Amino acid sequence: MKFISLGSGSSGNCYLLQSGETSIMLDAGISMRLLKKYLKDFDISLENDVAAVFVTHDHADHIKSVGSIACEYGKTIYATRLVHEGIACNRCLKITVPANCMAYLEKGTTVEVGNFRITSFDVPHDSHDCVGYVVEADGVRFCLITDVGHVTDTIREQVGLANYLVLESNHDVNMLLMGKYSPYLKERISGDEGHLNNEQAAMLLAEYATPQLRHVWLCHLSEENNHPVLARKTAEAVLRQHGIIPGVDFGLDVLKRKSPSEFYTLS
Repeated sequence: MKFISLGSGSSGNCYLLQSGETSIMLDAGISMRLLKKYLKDFDISLENDVAAVFVTHDHADHIKSVGSIACEYGKTIYATRLVHEGIACNRCLKITVPANCMAYLEKGTTVEVGNFRITSFDVPHDSHDCVGYVVEADGVRFCLITDVGHVTDTIREQVGLANYLVLESNHDVNMLLMGKYSPYLKERISGDEGHLNNEQAAMLLAEYATPQLRHVWLCHLSEENNHPVLARKTAEAVLRQHGIIPGVDFGLDVLKRKSPSEFYTLS
């Protein structure tokens, strides 16, 4: 399996996994112009190589291009029924997903696309619905957990089972409190249906990562209330306090908000 992040943050989220001749996307929250450009740079064809898109939830930074992908290329858009309802009524979406391209997911049920086995699970967030994904192929287990209001037993379990993990580390608490956001927005972000902060993400890793975890990517960093260096240093400090050494026990990287990552091979 191979993995690329094409964007990770409030300006747009999009991740791609490749196995054999099949690729799938997790979220499509960047513009079609950038999406086509980035895929071309990696010699990936949206028309011929990408089989389907799996959506976590219906916020604009995760669905910006799903309507265009469905209408222009006839790609199947997988989401829970509630997420599809949220997509249909999202005013930020200029092109809606046609009914023949909608596929409905049930949480905990596995869908097979090419070599991939994809299973969704519940994630608390202030959207119509929200899921994380476990993607299995080529003997590895990849997990995406983003836009997390609070950590649940299901999320703890998935961290413990993962070989490769993309995990939200959205904001630094002090930066959020001292920043320019309104009191309402600060409360929303830090609330039980909002986003994980750096310390919460780090503690989740420290307490539930297992020796089978090989690499972690911190994702969905706030542009206003976080910084890649700060997110990484916070994670490293907490992990070391628990006897875990990033770079030795597992790899640790921070995904870029507005540009692609490298093309990672997951083995």
